[in-house]
Amino acid sequence: MSLATQIRPEMTMEQIMDIAPAAQRALFQRYHVGGCSSCGFQPSDTLAQVCKDHNILDINEVVRTIVNAQEADAKLQVACAEVKGWLDAGERFLFLDVRMPEELLQAKIAQSEPLDYDNPGKYMELPKDSKIVFHCKSGVRSLDVAAYFKGHGFTNVWSMRGGIDEWSRAIDRAVPAY
Repeated sequence: MSLATQIRPEMTMEQIMDIAPAAQRALFQRYHVGGCSSCGFQPSDTLAQVCKDHNILDINEVVRTIVNAQEADAKLQVACAEVKGWLDAGERFLFLDVRMPEELLQAKIAQSEPLDYDNPGKYMELPKDSKIVFHCKSGVRSLDVAAYFKGHGFTNVWSMRGGIDEWSRAIDRAVPAY
């Protein structure tokens, strides 16, 4: 069953986001729905109710928007094992940890470097084909960052699926899961 046929108007937003985590970002980007308190929705709201509340008439187009966003997100994700393979092969790429400084104290992947939040513009000056892999704790925030860079014209950006938690489980148990 395709994702498009799984999403139905009577489903709650919580149910939709369980099968399509990209839904919230997609709804905000396309319709300005779900990003702040004035345009937000509750997890228990149905898709039909959200569309009605925000005067969106074409629910099928909303579903297509969610499906397209989910497919785009999948193309931005890379498995920890693949990143490890790139590292072992000596490939050149930026491996950036997007977690907050206090999180960096809890665990770190030795080959990664923290994102420079004091000078984020330096990354925008990189060539648009620069290979960049972002990671965080679980892969959610790094996916947001990878999508941001993709939206700014970068063509070779990745989010490490599962983040440092998955790295700890699958690649290096010496890296603490927290």
